[in-house]
Amino acid sequence: MKAIIPVAGAGTKLRPHTYTQPKALIPLAGKTVLSIIIEQLKSAAIDEFIFIVGYLGDKIQDYVKRNFPEIKAHFIGQPDRLGIGHAVELTRTIVNNDEIVVILGDTICEYDVKAMLQNPNSMLGLRKVEDPRNFGVAEINEDGLICHLVEKPLIPKSNLALVGIYKIKESELLFQCLETNIHQGLRSHGEFSLTDALEQMIQKGVKFNSFKVENWFDCGKKESLLESNASLLKKLGSNVEENHRFENTVIIHPVNIGEGCSIKSSIIGPNVSIGENTIIDNSIVNESIIGSFSKLYNIVLDHSIIGSDTAISGESRTLNIGDNTSMNLG
Repeated sequence: MKAIIPVAGAGTKLRPHTYTQPKALIPLAGKTVLSIIIEQLKSAAIDEFIFIVGYLGDKIQDYVKRNFPEIKAHFIGQPDRLGIGHAVELTRTIVNNDEIVVILGDTICEYDVKAMLQNPNSMLGLRKVEDPRNFGVAEINEDGLICHLVEKPLIPKSNLALVGIYKIKESELLFQCLETNIHQGLRSHGEFSLTDALEQMIQKGVKFNSFKVENWFDCGKKESLLESNASLLKKLGSNVEENHRFENTVIIHPVNIGEGCSIKSSIIGPNVSIGENTIIDNSIVNESIIGSFSKLYNIVLDHSIIGSDTAISGESRTLNIGDNTSMNLG
């Protein structure tokens, strides 16, 4: 079993942060989106990973090699973002007809990884959503099998959305379908879709089971990223390094505070993640994500995302600021 993780997207909805940091490496409850995905798969004994990288791909590669030296990692470039189907097709020679699990690199899900991998059929993760028009949509037949898949339908016949987790036993057939679509220029919404290839596999007789996703943490835009941070902090609990000395400071849990932080005369929390070696003085921070090596003075932050190596002083309420920024709001 090999794991394929597409992380080539530019993350335009999370700018300015994704100008300097890949979306998969945005900090979340003391971790990153990518680290949570890798740890889930490692817990099920998967140790070979294929990462499809593009924009800022060198940072993905450095991060994986530094934090997960024990896994066998392959990196494939996708300079032109032509869709998830195109990205997966690039891995064909490395996969070499083995079974695969494909997990999109910008979404965190809670599900039974081992049960999914042990099921004898190919499987797709599904979750009911209120508006499925922005997702791949699945229809289920009376036998409980997935009988039809459509990418972002205008009039959905189901509210069961694909969440971005795919276990494929028949990888050779998948690559044949992907190759056919790319060769014939068959696109959905301007991209070569993985959903379209899976639909072709169903029409060729492949049986797809579905599995339930308990929780789905969307990390694609600022609002959902902050919601996911809060949900994960509540689930994982607070993490504050013992060597911290916070002078005249109130901590309202849950929070995650990295190593080497200096916090004085401030109120931190709830639902705040702070990177390592950050300085906060005379400030109030809640429902926010603060990057590493940042400096915050005399400021009130609410529902904000602050990048790494950022210095801010003054007074504000809600900010969305990328890395390497200096601001005086006084």
